[in-house]
Amino acid sequence: MRTAGAALSALSLVGVAALAGCSSGDSGDGVSRNAPAASSPSVSPSPSASAASGWNPNPGSVAAVGDSITRGFDACSVLADCPEVSWATGSDSLVRSLAVRLLGTSKAADRSWNHAVSGARMVQLPEQMALAAKERPELVTVMMGANDACRDSVRLMTPVADFRASFEASMRQLRAGAPEAQVYVSSVPDLKRLWSTGRLNETSKKIWELGICQSMLADADDLGPAAVARRDAVQDRVVAYNEVLRDVCAKDRHCRYDGGAVFGFRFTGAQLSQWDWFHPSRDGQARLAEIAYRNITAAEPPA
Repeated sequence: MRTAGAALSALSLVGVAALAGCSSGDSGDGVSRNAPAASSPSVSPSPSASAASGWNPNPGSVAAVGDSITRGFDACSVLADCPEVSWATGSDSLVRSLAVRLLGTSKAADRSWNHAVSGARMVQLPEQMALAAKERPELVTVMMGANDACRDSVRLMTPVADFRASFEASMRQLRAGAPEAQVYVSSVPDLKRLWSTGRLNETSKKIWELGICQSMLADADDLGPAAVARRDAVQDRVVAYNEVLRDVCAKDRHCRYDGGAVFGFRFTGAQLSQWDWFHPSRDGQARLAEIAYRNITAAEPPA
């Protein structure tokens, strides 16, 4: 999310040993960073329940929109997108992306598209939605909002009203070109949990000091009143963004929100990139794919 110079400086600080990346095995806590995702549910969704709700649990094509998480940024190499490990449309056999789980490997290659852009904020989503609509997909996945909260200061975070307006415009843009496409909306991840997890690692704090998500991650060891208030403000904004995603999605009969599943997932060090300790690792991408698959194939939407 930040400049190449900053990241390379970080690497010089922490040394070559930090460059574990996708090839890293044990995380030091006994958890394999490359552990394959849990197998998909073996029980097929109930056709009758799905038909009654108007939701198709077996879409025949997938288009993804979003930010660097959906592009697999920093999951395979430093400062680079790695779309092959994307939770939504990737081809990596260990991740088993949503598209692969829904369509199978061969069909996913031809019937899935990734229009996400690293660094994007909600204001850029309408343009991505327009591109996704041109594919005429049966399902569109949305994961957007982390960059709206991850700014250089709390003051620069996207106002909730602007976030809502951009998401509503995005849905209108999609409906103009693909009125029947289903939409799966992921909640914004819990950035405060990321801070509390990553701050236990000295490497992560050295990298964060160079400018990653300063609204939340600056001065990671500072537990004074001002720092606590700053982090709480970011957390409150993420919660408000998720309420917007839920509310706007609920007004569209073909939209399903994840019920806060991604926000509530307890990411560990095994699921974080070893280059920036911020983006999901390959293992983290696999967990996101699993969450999405379970919610999309469920007979009823998450509570």
